[in-house]
Amino acid sequence: MTTQVQPPMATGPFGAPVQRDRMTRLMDRIAARSPRWLAPAAALTCIAGALGYTIWMDPTVSQAGEAPSCLVKLTTGFDCPGCGGTRAAWYLLHGDLPAAARHHILFVFAVPFLIYMYVAWAAKTAFGWRVPQLQVSPKTIAYFLAAWGVFTVLRNLPFAPFTWFYV
Repeated sequence: MTTQVQPPMATGPFGAPVQRDRMTRLMDRIAARSPRWLAPAAALTCIAGALGYTIWMDPTVSQAGEAPSCLVKLTTGFDCPGCGGTRAAWYLLHGDLPAAARHHILFVFAVPFLIYMYVAWAAKTAFGWRVPQLQVSPKTIAYFLAAWGVFTVLRNLPFAPFTWFYV
């Protein structure tokens, strides 16, 4: 005999119970019946698809307007906060760390942390292993986002030495 686990009833802003819609109930039922490894496998499939697309498209030779392209760069001419990230990923996949850092140094800095965070989450979710979780404080995230904002402004300045950041 199997018992179905019901998720707790959602509450509104004043603590009143909120009726779950049909789609939420369907997703809750699917999640309750799914194996533990499905979420990490789905995330890994999405990551592999994005990396496969990056390798296939070779963003290092594409011109403006070709796929993959940046809408901000096409419309304003400025590098957006993520500009160069796809090329940096392509260079990382090919083992060229200096070229990757040239295109987006903050992305290159963040990749090892993101990989570790995924592995720790996937190991805990799929297998129940207790891998030490990376504890990132809100202050650390704020510093990183502030550095990313400064980097975005500096890479759009049209004079030396900031033209080195321009991709």
